[in-house]
Amino acid sequence: MELIHRGKVRDVYADGDELILVASDRVSVYDVVLPTPVPDKGKILTQLSLWWFEQLAGIIPNHVVSATDVPDEWAGRAIRCRRLTMLPVEWIARGYLTGLGLKEYEKNGTVSGITLPGGLVDASRLPEPIFTPTTKATEGHDEFITYADVVNEIGADTAARLKDVTLEIYERGAALAAERGIIIADTKLEFGRAADGTLVLGDEVLTPDSSRFWPADAWEPGRPQHSLDKQFVRDWSSTLDWDRTPPGPAVPQDVVDATRARYIEVYERLTGRTWTS
Repeated sequence: MELIHRGKVRDVYADGDELILVASDRVSVYDVVLPTPVPDKGKILTQLSLWWFEQLAGIIPNHVVSATDVPDEWAGRAIRCRRLTMLPVEWIARGYLTGLGLKEYEKNGTVSGITLPGGLVDASRLPEPIFTPTTKATEGHDEFITYADVVNEIGADTAARLKDVTLEIYERGAALAAERGIIIADTKLEFGRAADGTLVLGDEVLTPDSSRFWPADAWEPGRPQHSLDKQFVRDWSSTLDWDRTPPGPAVPQDVVDATRARYIEVYERLTGRTWTS
């Protein structure tokens, strides 16, 4: 096997015609990898993604070949996948207004070119979920683009299909999570094309690294929410005298422990399974 890409969290190895996607315990905030890992994080992301791929089967094919046919050293945190040519768009669905979407709305009343009602505040529920794509930056930060930009980039048919799929995945996931007392505020997806041209869901899906999860019983618009995701680490880092450029700050043990506990909680509440590392 050959290491062909090392991302902020995942390492990708080539194994013949297939890939091995390995989720590490690394944590990144503001596109900077922090020096302190969170134990079991990669396994939780992998196992939760696998569970979601099962729940979402039938919407669109996914990249999973096997969750078990992987090297023993990566058992539980690796997936054998199909090779895909990834599309140059971050496919984001939002059901609530927060984060960068809120900042964009506060500037001009829109997100990704979509005009939203006036008077919305942090964590407001939107009238209906919206598709708010961004660029997929190899350096720097992703930036909002419009649906028209996506059409220009990949064509009208592909853009329309994947916009619909993105919203369907979000809506189905949000409905299932709501039954378990969790709000999925937003999520980011990635798609690619298989060798035969088929559109395929790749990377991860509806995890605490790619989505915002809030306890439904604590939701209160107009203030930051109790997060069950990576936002907790972002919030901690914002209390520091750090300019959000490398090197990232070391994470204290209490923040590591609280982050791990949040990831486990959301895994257990969504899947109904007890986490065993």
